Amino acid sequence: MPKELRKRGKKKKPEPEWQPPVQEPVHEPPPKETPSWIVSAPKPEDQEDVNPEAPFGYVEVDVKAYFRTVDIQIRDWQNTTADATGDEDSDPNEERRMFFVAALTEMGGKEKQLATDPDCSLILERMSYSMDDFVRRVFVDSLIGSYDVLVKHRFASHVCQTLFTVAAQTVSREHRSTLTLAPETRAFYQRFPESSDKGELRTLTQLIIDVCEELLPVFPSLVMNPFASHVIRALLLLLSPNLATSQETAQHTMRSKKSAAWKAKQGPLKSVFNDSQGSGADAVDHAPPEVFTHAACKFVEALRSALGDNETRALAADKVASPTLQMLLAVEADQQMTEDPDSLMDRVLVGLVSASREPPASAPVQSDYLNTLLRDPTSSHLLETIVSRCPAPAFSILWATYFKNNLPRIASHPVANFVLAKAAQLREACAELHNVWPKQSRTGVLRAAIDRAAALKACGSEIIEAVLSAFRIESAEERTLLVPCMLRLQTLPEYTAAKSDEPKVQGAVLLQSLLRLPEPHNQLVSDSLNSLSPEDILNIAHHAISSRVLDALLDSPTVPLKAKRQFVLSFLGRYHLLVDDRIGSRVGDRCWAFCDTYLKEKIARSLIPHESFLAASFYGKFFARNLNLYLLQRRPDEWRTMQTERSRPAESTAVAVSAPPAPAENKKGKRKREGGDEIDALFGAALGKKVRKAALVEPAPAKAQPEPKAKSLPSPASEDAGLADVLGAIRAAPEGSGKAHGKRKGR
Repeated sequence: MPKELRKRGKKKKPEPEWQPPVQEPVHEPPPKETPSWIVSAPKPEDQEDVNPEAPFGYVEVDVKAYFRTVDIQIRDWQNTTADATGDEDSDPNEERRMFFVAALTEMGGKEKQLATDPDCSLILERMSYSMDDFVRRVFVDSLIGSYDVLVKHRFASHVCQTLFTVAAQTVSREHRSTLTLAPETRAFYQRFPESSDKGELRTLTQLIIDVCEELLPVFPSLVMNPFASHVIRALLLLLSPNLATSQETAQHTMRSKKSAAWKAKQGPLKSVFNDSQGSGADAVDHAPPEVFTHAACKFVEALRSALGDNETRALAADKVASPTLQMLLAVEADQQMTEDPDSLMDRVLVGLVSASREPPASAPVQSDYLNTLLRDPTSSHLLETIVSRCPAPAFSILWATYFKNNLPRIASHPVANFVLAKAAQLREACAELHNVWPKQSRTGVLRAAIDRAAALKACGSEIIEAVLSAFRIESAEERTLLVPCMLRLQTLPEYTAAKSDEPKVQGAVLLQSLLRLPEPHNQLVSDSLNSLSPEDILNIAHHAISSRVLDALLDSPTVPLKAKRQFVLSFLGRYHLLVDDRIGSRVGDRCWAFCDTYLKEKIARSLIPHESFLAASFYGKFFARNLNLYLLQRRPDEWRTMQTERSRPAESTAVAVSAPPAPAENKKGKRKREGGDEIDALFGAALGKKVRKAALVEPAPAKAQPEPKAKSLPSPASEDAGLADVLGAIRAAPEGSGKAHGKRKGR
């Protein structure tokens, strides 16, 4: 065999086979022993597998489909009104009540599941407005024991809020003992026999107290819950109805902006019935029961005991809790609990209420917390409530510590100026801001000062000086340009430099506030209006914003009558141009309604040459209807009498209208007593009147010879008058008893 040839070089070693890496054992540290004092709370058996989205279970598919049809039907009825016409014995709401009772039957036992369902919760809200008092009591009672879960649910919280809102009507009627219960609803609930396990149904007043007792232990956590806070506000408003009258709390009783925008897309929410059953026709402005007042006080005391000083102050800056704390402060002030030791207002004011009860040793030091409240967009609303509700001694300390000598900076701040508008002491504010008014670009403080002076009827001269200083008007000649400067929110140099700006709402509001000042301080605005050129005054009257100033001039009770007459006469000769506009026609109607008969005649005679112009104007023709120029030119005395009667309060008409018509059942009973057919009576009455008119022409019969029965004409009100008898009487009437038109035909 040939010898094998070998190559030089290193011999390659065979690669070893792959083997998985060997993992070294990891030595974990031994678990730490749990301290003996830490014990895990046992989980309740009924809450082991609770779904937070559906804590009471899901609604069945067929039930949800049924309530969708209910929602469609109720939407249709809420967009339209019930047909009140028809038979006298039929009820136009009968069909709707029967449909509503069927929906209530299906809802029985499923209230909690429906309230937590995303689709059915809104249907329950829609049905709540149409429930009568008894059904509302049943509905509220069916949810007792679960309100602590429902108010924190995303969808059920809105159901509870709507339920507390409409409950005010039922509570008011319970207070007056005028509860309502539909006949079909009464029959529906009477079908179920009373059993020993079901007690007596409580009144809605007692049910609301039970709800408050159920929510009281978890109330501090509900204040900070994003879903429950709105429900708490609705409940507080039910317990204290006078909170709705205060401007600082009325805006926080509604839903959030996002929720309100979504609810507006769902159509109107109102009762589907035309009667007063659950329609909200009863006034809600009622004195709350005494138990409601105690319940509201318990909520305030629960928050006091559960939270400390710093925790209470932290609520002021929270976007969810701040509006609720604002209402609780208002409740505390209404019940005169503000001066109690450790009150909520004393905590928020960092002890100023307690300091006001002590002898004044030294001025308190400013707190950074209150300075933050003053300039924070969220908590500034709370401070507005505080300055309007706190006791007078505490407010004096608050004003001297945080506002005095700082008004220029506060008035120019975009947030703090709103608080200053609520808290401003009029005379001190005018004196301190005298040299600062021209530099202010915000009108809130100035408007608040004007309104305060109008309400107190004081400091009018200081307010006029502040207004003139703000718009840099000095001489008497420059005062005539006050109205155009204020309408455009421009100083006098800015207005004379450029006149192209449109009127602004804030300027028109300032002028309206000035017109409510007592005389002679409001004369500044009326003199400026009367000194304007005819073109400028027409431009003001034709603008949607500036025309409100003219309305305020005519409506203000403090403006003298002479100034109003002078303003009305300023349009004389140009009324046809004034009313030839959508906005100007409304101003013309205001002027016409103000005038007496003398001024109306002057206006009407000035418009006689422009009668054709008014007739051709789209808006002027409506104003021309009140003039009645044709009657003025032909019979002026009659025209004056007519205008005087129109302007005079119609006392006789009011008496005539107040007399109610005869009830329908009396008329129906009267027809039954007469015993005649309705159609025969109708035609007999009509034909009988014509025959009686003709019978007046024939001579009266002799006394000795009574008139034959065939020639006698039946009376329309006769009980035996029929259609055949009337026709027979017409045929038997003599020829001369007819109308005399035939004699003129031969001539």
